[in-house]
Amino acid sequence: MFRRNAWSVRLRLTLIAMVTAVASGLALTVVATISLYGLAGGYRTEEAASGALEVVHLIKSGRLPQVLPEGRTSGIQVLDPQGRIVSSTRNLVGAPRVADFVPPSTVVRQDRRICDAPHFPRRCVKIVAFRISDPGGDWMIYATATPVPWYAHSGLFAVIVGSSLLGVAMSGIGAYRTVTGSLEPVRAIRRELEEITATDLGRRVPVPPARDEIRQLAETINQTLDRLEAAAEQQRRFASDASHDLRSPLTAMRAQVEEALHYPEDVDWKSKAHEMLASLDRLQAIVSDLLVLARLDSGIPAARERIDLGTLVGDELDRRRRRVEVVRDLESGVMVTGDRLRLARLLTNLLDNAERHAISRVGVRVAGEDGTAVLEVLDDGAGIPPEYRELVFRRFTRLDAARNRDAGGTGLGLPIAREVAESHGGTLKVEDSTRGARFVLRIPRAD
Repeated sequence: MFRRNAWSVRLRLTLIAMVTAVASGLALTVVATISLYGLAGGYRTEEAASGALEVVHLIKSGRLPQVLPEGRTSGIQVLDPQGRIVSSTRNLVGAPRVADFVPPSTVVRQDRRICDAPHFPRRCVKIVAFRISDPGGDWMIYATATPVPWYAHSGLFAVIVGSSLLGVAMSGIGAYRTVTGSLEPVRAIRRELEEITATDLGRRVPVPPARDEIRQLAETINQTLDRLEAAAEQQRRFASDASHDLRSPLTAMRAQVEEALHYPEDVDWKSKAHEMLASLDRLQAIVSDLLVLARLDSGIPAARERIDLGTLVGDELDRRRRRVEVVRDLESGVMVTGDRLRLARLLTNLLDNAERHAISRVGVRVAGEDGTAVLEVLDDGAGIPPEYRELVFRRFTRLDAARNRDAGGTGLGLPIAREVAESHGGTLKVEDSTRGARFVLRIPRAD
């Protein structure tokens, strides 16, 4: 027993086309046969009527013979006004009256279909009756029409059936060839995808010239491969940068331990422990930021609650140990919907970055602008050149000025801040300022 889902698309579409052609051919055959049957029956009836009219002419001219020529009818009987059979065709000589109905007085001709007549047993015939008026009484002429088979005509029926079968065959062949040609680009796409591996993401599937759904599929696949290649490149770069940044504090600690082991009598163990704690703090900060990024990348949904952004920023600033002067400009009532912890982490990262590069002061502003909540963090340091304003949001990226000024940064604070902003449906950018770097967060307001 075959399962439908195991059949190929080519076979299924071909079968659908053939079934449709069979149904259409059958319907056309039935309609054509019925139409031909009606036409043939009408033609036979008119032939019988024509034969009866010839007999009328013979009666009027007084030249009616006892045996009539059969002509194109299957039989004719003539009855005189007394109801006697006075003339008939050869096949009805001596036969009883073929019909007993008489046309109404208001009409001359009447047609009836009679079955199992005495001379026509086990079949039905069409009888045309004519009433001929005469001074001595009305004459009756009964002409019988040859029965028409249900298929009307064997030759025509064979042509109709043959044409239907030919149409079914042509539909199947045409559907098979059309589907085969349509699926050729799909096979080419599949072959190319089979050869593309994780180490060879630069290849792309062929795009067919026709502007149809298969072309859209190929373009979508290539766009997906573009994103996969970009993600793989980002992952490789991330792994390289992470291994480098993780190796640095480990190398420093190893050097300190080896130095202490080689010259134990010259080691100040307390200062050495403080140096190693600094390296451990940096290592812990990197690992902590990596875990935060992993949670953000995994798509774990954040908590959603209504938050007064100005109050949140003020509370965080109150708890924070200041390294430089912080100037506040916080508007209350700027409500947003989001995760309090993640927004606090975003603010902390921006403040850490600002304090590392500030000379004497950091400015923090919260305001509402046209349905958008705005958070600005501005320092009075050297600033960021326009060509580097997107580069700072790449993971493990620290500009040379930042490395020279403070080697303690992980290079993940600003990328984490942007991830948090985007998870809240907002943006985080570096915008123009008269002095220093100006980071601007914009997220939708809740009210």
